[in-house]
Amino acid sequence: MSKKDGEATSTEAPEATEKKGREKKKTTCIEDLPGIGEGSASKLRDAGYDTLEIIAYSMSSELAEASGIGEGTAIKAINAAREALEMGYESGDAVLQRRKNIGRITTGSKELDILLGGGVETQAITEAYGRYSSGKSQLAFQLSVNVQLPKDKGGLEGSVLFLDTENTFRPERIVQMAQAKGLDPETVLKHIFVGRSYNSDHQMLLVEKAEEIVKKNNVRLIIVDSLTSGFRSDYMGRGQLAERQQKLNKHLHALQKMADMHNVAVYVTNQVMDRPDILFGDPTAPIGGNVLAHQSTYRMYLRRSKEDRRIAKLVDSPNLPDGECVFRCTSDGLADME
Repeated sequence: MSKKDGEATSTEAPEATEKKGREKKKTTCIEDLPGIGEGSASKLRDAGYDTLEIIAYSMSSELAEASGIGEGTAIKAINAAREALEMGYESGDAVLQRRKNIGRITTGSKELDILLGGGVETQAITEAYGRYSSGKSQLAFQLSVNVQLPKDKGGLEGSVLFLDTENTFRPERIVQMAQAKGLDPETVLKHIFVGRSYNSDHQMLLVEKAEEIVKKNNVRLIIVDSLTSGFRSDYMGRGQLAERQQKLNKHLHALQKMADMHNVAVYVTNQVMDRPDILFGDPTAPIGGNVLAHQSTYRMYLRRSKEDRRIAKLVDSPNLPDGECVFRCTSDGLADME
């Protein structure tokens, strides 16, 4: 072989390598991710990280802790998962097309549905705050029934994950509302999965462990009643305020992540306090500060009026104007004024 021939042969090697790189195996499962072998994949699945979507939405620190891999390897795996799912920039019309997959759950009141742009939306956190007996928990019970309705009747034909932090869940009330809708109460209750939390850490843990229930039982609605009760009692005084807000922020992001990944609606109730510096007007202010205000997609202020009437005010929304409506809390559930 001449030197010339040898030079020709050597120039083919980089081209072959480049072609091989272009024909690299497509990432379709977690074993295809860099640094993730069979052992690491098994640990990830046991911890609930069993799809590329879940890994792509995760933080490197939590992924490393769950699988026992180094944080550098976890970063590479997460980036590869995001690249495979094309989680980069997209055009506005593509976002609009994707938002057509969003579902809405009727509240039982047409006026309240209009205020919320058609009902309680999936892939979003809807917060309702107000004093006691303002209708926050009643709306939670009504949504728990309505989400199980057919889509043409305002439901999503799905189940409910109900996180009860104040011991307010009452199956008897669900039975009343289900019967009023012509549904079998026993079937409705079987599709509501209730978790009773006793402090803020337990509350956060229940959300973190909810992944399996959401996937196996077609959960389309997550309710937290109430969101701030445990945090308010566990962290008292200004000295603990920063830690409380950091944990609340993490909890809210976990709920939003669940909403995005599984196309579920999240409805949370919130407590209030009276602001002594307000001399004129309504002194009522929601708990949670700016952390909760920024993370809630839709924010409603509920207050009680005469008899069974309730007033809902839309305080914040990314796409809807501020407004108010009046609805009723009857023995059969939420309804419009006659």
